[in-house]
Amino acid sequence: MGKGFFNVPIAVNEPVKSYAPGSPERAEVLEAYKTMFNSQVEVPLHINGKDVTTGNTRTMSPPHDHKHIVGTYHVADKSHVEEAIATALEARKTWSLMPWEQRAGIFLKAAELIAGPYRAKINAATMIGQSKNIHQAEIDSACELVDFLRFNVQYMQEIYEEQPESTSAAWNRIEYRPLEGFTYAVTPFNFTAIAGNLPSCMALMGNVVVWKPSDSQVYSAKVIMDVFKEAGVPEGVINMVMGDPAMITGVILSSPDFSGLHFTGSTTVFKNLWKQIGNNIHNYKTYPRIVGETGGKDFIVAHKTANAKQVATAIARGAFEFQGQKCSAASRAYIAKSIWPDVKKFVIEDVKSFKMGSPEDMSNFITAVIHEGAFDKLAGYIDQAKKDDDAEIIVGGNYDKSKGYFIDPTIIVTTNPQYKTMYTELFGPIITIYIYEDDAYSETLKLVDQTSEYGLTGAILATDRYAITEATQALQNSAGNFYINDKPTGAVVGQQPFGGARNSGTNDKAGSAQNLLRWVSPRMVKETFVTPTDYRYPFLGE
Repeated sequence: MGKGFFNVPIAVNEPVKSYAPGSPERAEVLEAYKTMFNSQVEVPLHINGKDVTTGNTRTMSPPHDHKHIVGTYHVADKSHVEEAIATALEARKTWSLMPWEQRAGIFLKAAELIAGPYRAKINAATMIGQSKNIHQAEIDSACELVDFLRFNVQYMQEIYEEQPESTSAAWNRIEYRPLEGFTYAVTPFNFTAIAGNLPSCMALMGNVVVWKPSDSQVYSAKVIMDVFKEAGVPEGVINMVMGDPAMITGVILSSPDFSGLHFTGSTTVFKNLWKQIGNNIHNYKTYPRIVGETGGKDFIVAHKTANAKQVATAIARGAFEFQGQKCSAASRAYIAKSIWPDVKKFVIEDVKSFKMGSPEDMSNFITAVIHEGAFDKLAGYIDQAKKDDDAEIIVGGNYDKSKGYFIDPTIIVTTNPQYKTMYTELFGPIITIYIYEDDAYSETLKLVDQTSEYGLTGAILATDRYAITEATQALQNSAGNFYINDKPTGAVVGQQPFGGARNSGTNDKAGSAQNLLRWVSPRMVKETFVTPTDYRYPFLGE
């Protein structure tokens, strides 16, 4: 076999298409949407490169039209999960030995398939199954997933190039081995890109994976798996199973060959998984890697010198894009009293201008929340705010689930900085605002830092650089992704590696080399050229 030091293509961010009226991409995605919406899809399990049907199925419906069925997906039982583990371990024997450039070629091909022939399909699946408008689907399921795949390949090369110093007497080198055993990817409903990245980044580094997508994201998960198959991911390397999360997780975490968890989801679930792994620690052949990105209670702080229109736009976009169903979404804001009247006027105008409905109508900025459970929870918080003396709804506050799970974008203003929706993660189109006195800026920053258990994202808007500096320092532990004069959402792979600490996760920064390093187990190799033949050192001389 030929050898060489290979350089992968330099990663560049996938351009975001406009989908403007009359554009070819708009026509293409609408055609895909209509075809997929009006047909039935069957989503099997994927084990050892084969589609597996179990006969135990559940239906899939768009959140914006929940009485309409677009297909079914098959549910695994214990034997399917055990088969997925066994076939992954068997696949590891050859996959872990495959030259890295061959693995790179597979996932670079996957990126180009999504950027090209699968683009309309994966966007349409995300619009239907997760109720994303076309812009949110494009920046997620197409562009961000393409970026993950391209940049991860580049980061892999950079990791392998990192080597220790050697001398003329000995050659020191690091091998970046995949983890011993198999890994487990648990992905959320809200980002198709995360669903694709968590299993693929581990596989890229030579690991084998059992992947459990969210029940609310199965439609686009199937498209991801179709892409992986066409790109050439070998049998058994990435296995997809759906079903009861407690059962699936229990089988996986009880295996002595379990070696790593890559998780995005709720804080409570992640903590329970960590505890379960800890309880099983004596059963494992190796200490499992645990990587998680969980909840957030993300903030906007507006200083008295901030531009009111910019603050309003940061709220409108940061709180309400994709119905606030982003772990990075702005869900609490602290606004200086002197600029509040203008911010209030602008943001109410913005929210009242939103159109809401099906993502098929591309004039709609807002669509539905993911399912009835989310709808009922959010409606409950809105109803409570209407009753409470220390809260006022200044715009929104209505909801309707007769056709789809629609919650009006809602702004609550509170006089109590410890009001429940100032610290509780809601995961919906609701933001709570507290108005602070201009001269209480420093005290307010302490309030921002101490109010929430989370530490994911946050933003400061100001024109006073001293105020920006003070916030940057005071809030250093409050957000793993901190934004100056911007909304706290919209991290781009290769530009803003994403993740936070506290109860927001392990801060292993998805979309960076730091994350990929968690999925390798380095081996140090020292080769001595002239081996000693006498144990005596000079200090032992007469």
